[in-house]
Amino acid sequence: MTDDPFEAIKATFFQECEELLADLESGLLALENGEGDDETINAVFRAVHSVKGGAGAFGMEALVRFAHVFETLMDELRAGRKPCDDATIKTLLRASDVLNDHVSAARGAGAPVDEARSAALVAELEALTHGGDAAPPAPAPEADEDEFGFRPVQFDPMDLGPAPAPAESGHGEWTVVFQPNAALYAKANDAGLLLRELARLGEATIEIDASGVPTLDALEPEEGCLTWTIRLKGAVEEAAIRDVFEFVDGDCDLAILRDGANAPVAEPAEPAEPAAPAEPDLDIAALLAAAQAPAPVEPAAPAPVEPAALTAAPAPEAKTPPAAPEAAANSPAIQAPATIRVDLDRVDRLINLVGELVIQQAVLAQRVSETAMVRATGVGQGLEDLELLTREIQDSVMAIRAQPVKSVFQRMPRLVREVAQMTGKQVRLVTEGEATEVDKTVVERLAEPITHMLRNAIDHGLEKPEKRVAAGKPAEGQVRLAALHRSGRIVIEISDDGAGINRERVLGIAIEKGLIEPEAQLTDEQIDNLIFMPGFSTAETISDVSGRGVGMDVVKRSIQSLGGRIAITSKPGEGSTFTMSLPLTLAVLDGMVVTSTEQTLVAPLAAIVESLTPRAEDIHRVGGHTPVIRFRDEFVPLVDVAATLGFGTGPEPASTGVALIVEAEGGAKAALLVDAIQGQRQVVIKSLETNYQAIDGVAAATILGDGRVALILDIDALVSNTRRSVRKPDLKLAS
Repeated sequence: MTDDPFEAIKATFFQECEELLADLESGLLALENGEGDDETINAVFRAVHSVKGGAGAFGMEALVRFAHVFETLMDELRAGRKPCDDATIKTLLRASDVLNDHVSAARGAGAPVDEARSAALVAELEALTHGGDAAPPAPAPEADEDEFGFRPVQFDPMDLGPAPAPAESGHGEWTVVFQPNAALYAKANDAGLLLRELARLGEATIEIDASGVPTLDALEPEEGCLTWTIRLKGAVEEAAIRDVFEFVDGDCDLAILRDGANAPVAEPAEPAEPAAPAEPDLDIAALLAAAQAPAPVEPAAPAPVEPAALTAAPAPEAKTPPAAPEAAANSPAIQAPATIRVDLDRVDRLINLVGELVIQQAVLAQRVSETAMVRATGVGQGLEDLELLTREIQDSVMAIRAQPVKSVFQRMPRLVREVAQMTGKQVRLVTEGEATEVDKTVVERLAEPITHMLRNAIDHGLEKPEKRVAAGKPAEGQVRLAALHRSGRIVIEISDDGAGINRERVLGIAIEKGLIEPEAQLTDEQIDNLIFMPGFSTAETISDVSGRGVGMDVVKRSIQSLGGRIAITSKPGEGSTFTMSLPLTLAVLDGMVVTSTEQTLVAPLAAIVESLTPRAEDIHRVGGHTPVIRFRDEFVPLVDVAATLGFGTGPEPASTGVALIVEAEGGAKAALLVDAIQGQRQVVIKSLETNYQAIDGVAAATILGDGRVALILDIDALVSNTRRSVRKPDLKLAS
């Protein structure tokens, strides 16, 4: 345990930084692709501004300084004073990478920031901001002050004293009445931070009204019960005051009035009527009472020109906040869905308990079946209800862990930029299916194989710009990263429009390294798969990108450890596609329970196309030994499951069993021959490799209702192994 009282708050800040940095990169990529607009620029600005503000609260000076320069350029862009052209966006993308490095360094989760790279980016950002050469840096300690004189410092919630006041300018005194609503606290905002930042604008006197706090038995902790009145002196613009409350707009009751004035500060440009007589002095009690009063029902009614009306002035032209608190109160706000942060260990424990519940429900069903109890009885009906409820609980719990792959995909643009820079290639990354959801465990373990394959696609797949142009291609290569659901699994595709796999060279390297025999006769598919062998590399020199013989074999092992597989398709001169197929979840599976030679097996339901009883006249043999079965208008391989897995005494007569027509990832089909079908059941997946060892043709194991262990079939492995032994598995029948 740490004695730092801010540690928990810091952890929350860094979690929010991850989301802000992801939003930042998404916005910049949208601008790069021409899909952004003014709101996108505003969103990028807010992300950088929020990172800077939070970092300032914890004294992260290096992060604040870099974020401030970044934010200043974004402010120029959103005000339209600087063009948002391609060169600027590319600089901003690299700046977002460095900002990410600063956050990681501040968190202690990454290497120290490359100061030379950071300083170079600061110079580029300042040059873009000021035009021409970068402006000379402001002398410390004002280096990270903004246009309102705010310099972030570590915040002590108990210290709300005013900052040193700026010089008086005779502009009078502001009165700000601020009452937070419950929504402000629900979004993890801190009223104390707002007051502290407001006090830095000028000489401030802060008073608190606690009259709205109820007795302890009636207290609602999440409600806002306090109201602050701040009198602010000095040369302060209203826009600066409103900027303090920019991120809580709509989550508080706010009134900003100039003392001694009869109305809000902003005056109409061309007043149609003379202004009303000035009021003598502000009645603060009336002001507070009005701040706590409900908003008027009629939004169109003109607000009376009185202090109690709390009519807010429109902001200056550069900023356009709401014209009045009444208007904001009467316009329907779009509420973000309420979320909570939960320790992942708790969710994992819940998942495990649900898995045990599924097993116990199966045990109970088995026991009831053994007693020959009629399903129509009360116990039988209750068992059916329990089964439905168990499935609903399981689906709901799994939905908690479901995450879009966007969290992984968003890390890849930076990787692509860095590898492209190291290799001297021009690369554009195109992503698709970012909203595809998959179990969090799978998402977390996708990052490493995707990283390896993207590096491989850029370094080995894409040609240099001059070679692409000579081949009639655009100088800029394209790498596509896509995710989609298929047959109850998630499929990740990484493709490039490069030169494709040079099979002659791959074969030569494999022979040279002793990975295969020189006289080996391999198909194109087998040659392509040589790149997954340990120690294989086509790199001619060792670099930071490749050449050490470590990479694609790691990818294959990572995918296999998740119960998945990887395939390659390549066309010379057109490019290559790597396809990863993984289970959506590592916890549960809908399966068909079957028996084969007194062994109970489970076939994934999503892979089953049809079941049928084989007829002798539909079974043929290729080459006199490999059986195939006629299915509709084609022949598919017939797989004796017991014989293939090694627990059968010999091939059984096909006509005595049941054939399950299954389809693998690439669309290839096969017929699995088993003795009988027991029924459909939801099973809990247990890793066979972790608890025993990997077995070809078996994906995992499960525990049945009677306590026995049943193997879960690896459909893709069974189909691919069988089809390789059949020379022509897709013989079409003559019409």
